[in-house]
Amino acid sequence: MTSRPAGARSIDEILAAARARLDRLTPAEAFAESRAGAPLIDIRPAAQRAAGGEIPGSVVIERNHLEWRLDPASDARLPWVTGYDLRPIVFCAEGYTSSLAAAALQDLGLAGATDVTGGYQAWEAAGLPTARPAERSVEIAPGASPAY
Repeated sequence: MTSRPAGARSIDEILAAARARLDRLTPAEAFAESRAGAPLIDIRPAAQRAAGGEIPGSVVIERNHLEWRLDPASDARLPWVTGYDLRPIVFCAEGYTSSLAAAALQDLGLAGATDVTGGYQAWEAAGLPTARPAERSVEIAPGASPAY
């Protein structure tokens, strides 16, 4: 193995830096905030959603489209993204990728962006509402694949 180039960081260092910026939420806290109007953003690919299930009322924006769909200055933003005061709560399968994604949203100026500690697995383990993809209980953003 060659030595790490100057300035390079390991993924553990990058993840720790991202999480240091976030006010991460427990699944119960995320559920309460979503009930109060904060959008829950599911960045998992269709295969993970098909295998594990979905959170009713969440918006599916696969990771590769996330910044374009939620940047208030982007021509590709979702119609309900109208300003920088949005509080997107991002979740993935276990709460790793979502931390990196929420930090990227903060870089866009969405200072309230955060993620769910433990991701979908922790949400499900907490007994919070889930649905099978066939129930079609989520919003599928342009560019995302349905899990059914």
